[in-house]
Amino acid sequence: MQRRTFLMGAGLAMAAKGANDQVGIGIIGIGGRGTDHIREFSHLADARVVALCDVNTAQTERGAQVVERIGGAKPRVYQDLRRLFEDKSVDAVSIATPNHWHSLATIWACEAGKDVYCEKPASYNIFEGLQMVAAARKHRRIVQIGMQGRSMPHKQQAVELLRNGAIGQVYMARGICYKRRRSIGHTPVEPVPAGLDWDLFLGPAPMREYTKNRYQYNWHWFWDTGNGDIGNQGIHEMDLARWGLGHGLPRSVVSTGGKYVYEDDQETPNTQIATFDYGDAELVFEVRGLDTRGDPGIASSGGNTIGVTFFGSNGFMAVDDRAYQIFLGDKHEPGEPMKPVKLEDGTRAHMANFLQAVKSRNASELTADAAVGATSAALVHMANVSYRLGRELLIDAAAETFVGNAEANAMRTRPKYRAPYVVPEKV
Repeated sequence: MQRRTFLMGAGLAMAAKGANDQVGIGIIGIGGRGTDHIREFSHLADARVVALCDVNTAQTERGAQVVERIGGAKPRVYQDLRRLFEDKSVDAVSIATPNHWHSLATIWACEAGKDVYCEKPASYNIFEGLQMVAAARKHRRIVQIGMQGRSMPHKQQAVELLRNGAIGQVYMARGICYKRRRSIGHTPVEPVPAGLDWDLFLGPAPMREYTKNRYQYNWHWFWDTGNGDIGNQGIHEMDLARWGLGHGLPRSVVSTGGKYVYEDDQETPNTQIATFDYGDAELVFEVRGLDTRGDPGIASSGGNTIGVTFFGSNGFMAVDDRAYQIFLGDKHEPGEPMKPVKLEDGTRAHMANFLQAVKSRNASELTADAAVGATSAALVHMANVSYRLGRELLIDAAAETFVGNAEANAMRTRPKYRAPYVVPEKV
């Protein structure tokens, strides 16, 4: 009861902040993306970075130096995110941890009265996505998921044009994630490096012996901690495809593929195709980490081709991070051109949108609220369950369950969470 009273008080205190006050940000996970968070929040007038947290003390030391070089005050540093949640100067947290920590960190932050900016994908599995949304709603927290494409003006324009019939009736979205990935090779078991809390890094995941490949970036390619490239880079395009179609969850999914060419430690596929049936439309998604060239209208850079093509009764629209193009009729004549906009990766605008909602206490202002992020992430998880089981799966979209398939439903969550890092059944 005392804890609940404290949390309610924390929430009321945040709501009472003056309109001109800066939001104190605590950043959790100070790798490459977390360092981006430091820089972006530090350049927004409504925010100040007051605390950093990472399971590796060397990371927080480097992060603190970045804050000070930018001109901020020296931040407080933590190795355990639970200690950061106790810091009353932290109004909101920015989570840039590995995927398997996203939901639990968000839930704990909401319980502590903190608002949350959480990197994509929103969740590690379907169950966790549902629980993080429930926590955001119960504790009345502002939770934005880092799918910054939703805050990019040219993508907003593109989706509006689709809604207004620019290519007629949209019947298909095809997302591609052709991102060149080199083999990760094999790395042996070795002692945990000094300054790294390996137990805390693994958190909800099973205990494993330390190897370099299970740490830093390559955790993406292990089922314990990551979701493959469909849930890494691919979630951005998956979200855009779903957004453009204007749909939630499908009625079925089938996904095939494999890990080809390489003999290494990676568990997730480097080639994967997923097809989602919506009845009146379909979403097709393709991941390829091997050398691949792209699709018409989608820009390629450095061997990577990443974007979404929407097909309609009157033509098609290709959208990537730089632009969109419309092609009409059998002759593929140019459609309405893109309006001039400032092109950027969208992160700063997305964070500014988050801060605006934090100050107004109006979650409807968010461009990628927790529920939006969790639904798009669920498509990733459904594709991966189908891939791992090797079969098509029917979906109850309302319940976010698989129809008549106990084996698939068991994979909506972990077989077991490792105490004390347990995503609760009831938030």
